[in-house]
Amino acid sequence: MAGSKNLVILIGNVGGDPEIRSTPAGKTIASFSLATNETWTDKASGEKKERSEWHRIIVFNDHFVSVVERFVKKGDKLYIEGSLKTRKWQAQDGSDRYITEVQLQAYGGDLVLLGSPNGRPSDAGSAATTRGRNPTSPSGDQPPAPDLEDEIPF
Repeated sequence: MAGSKNLVILIGNVGGDPEIRSTPAGKTIASFSLATNETWTDKASGEKKERSEWHRIIVFNDHFVSVVERFVKKGDKLYIEGSLKTRKWQAQDGSDRYITEVQLQAYGGDLVLLGSPNGRPSDAGSAATTRGRNPTSPSGDQPPAPDLEDEIPF
């Protein structure tokens, strides 16, 4: 197979309420942590074990930012499809620091709300998936993104 692919698929729980911020250029960005859990039974002791892995999620897609801002809360279960990006910066002491994040860019990626632990409707985000399309400028063969300003009928 020629070429390469940078694709990350995660299903996990949101670790805290998302942070919504704007860049100096006026672009809105959402960020939050997502925990994925692995469970197994220890063969020696028969004891159930669990390990959590934390992932930093950064959302640049305007449609998904809107969905995250309106519907995503701590504890919600999400399906995330994005790409890995590593950023570098210098700390105050001059040392180089790195962080690896899962990013949902303006084009590509996916975000689906799967469930909520606090009783909110779990399918509120079913309209949140665009499967890599740009919802703000659909082509003639793709329906426009749903208007999320309307009331959800449930």
